[in-house]
Amino acid sequence: MDALILSRLQFALNISFHILFPTITIALGWFLFYFKIRADISGHPVWMRIYRFWVRVFALTFALGVVSGVTMSFQFGTNWPGYMEKAGNIAGPLLGYEVLTAFFLEATFLGIMLFGIRRVPGWLHTLSTLVVAIGTTISAFWIISLNSWMHTPQGHEMIDGVLYAKDWSAIIFNPSFPYRLAHMLLASGLTASFLIAGLSAYRIFKGDNKIAPKIALKTATYTAAVLIPIQIFAGDLHGLNTLEYQPQKVAAMEGVWETDTQVPLLLFAIPDEAARTNHFEIGIPRLASLILTHSAEGEIQGLNEFKGEHPPVKPVFYAFRVMVGMGVLMLLCAWLGSYYLYRRNHLPGWLTRIFMGMSFSGWVATLAGWYVTEVGRQPYLISDVMKTSEAVTTLPAGNVWFSFLMYAVVYAVLLVAYMGTLTLMCRRSIEIEEISSEEREKARAASFSPIGA
Repeated sequence: MDALILSRLQFALNISFHILFPTITIALGWFLFYFKIRADISGHPVWMRIYRFWVRVFALTFALGVVSGVTMSFQFGTNWPGYMEKAGNIAGPLLGYEVLTAFFLEATFLGIMLFGIRRVPGWLHTLSTLVVAIGTTISAFWIISLNSWMHTPQGHEMIDGVLYAKDWSAIIFNPSFPYRLAHMLLASGLTASFLIAGLSAYRIFKGDNKIAPKIALKTATYTAAVLIPIQIFAGDLHGLNTLEYQPQKVAAMEGVWETDTQVPLLLFAIPDEAARTNHFEIGIPRLASLILTHSAEGEIQGLNEFKGEHPPVKPVFYAFRVMVGMGVLMLLCAWLGSYYLYRRNHLPGWLTRIFMGMSFSGWVATLAGWYVTEVGRQPYLISDVMKTSEAVTTLPAGNVWFSFLMYAVVYAVLLVAYMGTLTLMCRRSIEIEEISSEEREKARAASFSPIGA
């Protein structure tokens, strides 16, 4: 493999590992703020117990997100120098804004949130939790803005082969930005919801009869049940925007080779780029046209229209189906879980096991979605402006191969350590002595629902 392929693999590895942690912390910060507000308003000790457990999860996840984020920015210079040489005037400020407005904000108040609960007034600690939650969202705002601009670039001009900002508002609020930001924030909400629900289900499954995991499970399950239909709606809007600005990506997602009307929705197929066709198609007639154009007679451009300048079809085609399939599973689990929790106040054993297995389902859906997004932009690094091959390093392939292997080993160790630490935290929380009978009765006096508890 040459330096281009290896650099793309290394970047894919880095972004895949890094995105796991912000996907949790963006929404988990808001969950923490909710838990803290409930503790302040109600005075129920159970809410503070929930907060204390999940703030430790937040700290661990945030730390890994920061560490992996450093390598993300580092490799812009080592593996993709052409990108910064050509687009650095735009990418640099946007990344700088993220540091100045978000990371510094998070870093300043994170210490108060983690260690100041008994050292500062309660209102200040709650404010710190809110500021950290806002900071994670602002961070997502700037990163998604830059990424969206690379897909739908506007507001720039080219002078002597270098991109310069002409209209910052057009750059930041580019055509795909609102849809990508909404899609990502909702994805984070679902990822955090299923993590909270899954680990809480694990604690209950292992015999933790305390009130805290039961309330956390209900809160997260109800949140997921509300968010998943909104995510489906946001995904539809995002798809329509993608069809307008990146029709070749949509053609790859749907496995459409020839421009046609009444296009079926392929549930399964094996795309064959060499023969420019699909094998073993299983589809629903006209449904792709209906979903993408809101008309069963709608026309969808085929991949053959783009004369080879389209993304590799198989990765985009299969990743899209993994993302959608996981979304359907989330919908079924969240709604079924909400039904049992509302009607019976607990999950049956088989559903508890399913929730445990779905703990990291948000990661699967998020990664699949990112692969659709990023692989779907190829062969361009900046759509219709700069090809990926124009930005790659001139370093020998052997150097890139060595760094790729080192990253892979380190990330594997960190991921195993992260999962092991979460499991250990759950087991230790089970061993903690039950709250007093007075505290238990005080908490039981309120409903276990997110509104009344």
